[in-house]
Amino acid sequence: MTKRFVKVYPRFERLWHWMQVLLIMALLFTGLGLNGVHSVIPFGPAVMLHTIAALALLTLWIFATFWLFTTGTWKQFIPKIEGMIEVAKFYAYGVFSGQEHPYKKIFWRKHNPLQAATYFGLKWFVFPAIWVSGVLYLTYNFWGQGAQIITIVANIHLLAAYVIAAFVIVHVYLLTVGHGFRSHVRPMLTGYDEVDLTPEQLAYLEQNEPDRLLPAE
Repeated sequence: MTKRFVKVYPRFERLWHWMQVLLIMALLFTGLGLNGVHSVIPFGPAVMLHTIAALALLTLWIFATFWLFTTGTWKQFIPKIEGMIEVAKFYAYGVFSGQEHPYKKIFWRKHNPLQAATYFGLKWFVFPAIWVSGVLYLTYNFWGQGAQIITIVANIHLLAAYVIAAFVIVHVYLLTVGHGFRSHVRPMLTGYDEVDLTPEQLAYLEQNEPDRLLPAE
């Protein structure tokens, strides 16, 4: 294996990621206000901002879902059992004793098994739950006889929001472990990350996609 810096995050994926960050933070902030945690923004404007950010995020997710399936990138989020326990042990206690990360990023697999399983759960269960409950919550005035289940819808929406908030907190925390915050964030800014390449993969990139490789040091 040869270590090289390869562009593993294309421009759209990085744009999608950072727009998602901004919109989710706006939703969490306004959502906390709507639930009485703070009163920085009056209730009316908070509802409006929350709704605008939610619709913008839903639109972004629709485009991202289309991109994931048309480019085949969705395969990156299929979880694998192999290596998951080792990665979990590393995050649980190995990182505190200076152990090396057990997962080495490879060309066709940029997420470790635990990351892939987490993203899979978010994209297939948590995100749809917050989409559906959010749209139902937004349109409950049109339900008629079904309006009595608004409490259930609201609780599902709130639970999904708390799961996403927990994910954000853990995600940011994990950026600080291992090689440090800057080395973890830089790939999502530049698109390039250090990857283990087989001789065949390196030859393919050099011949067919040389722009995805940074010059060897």
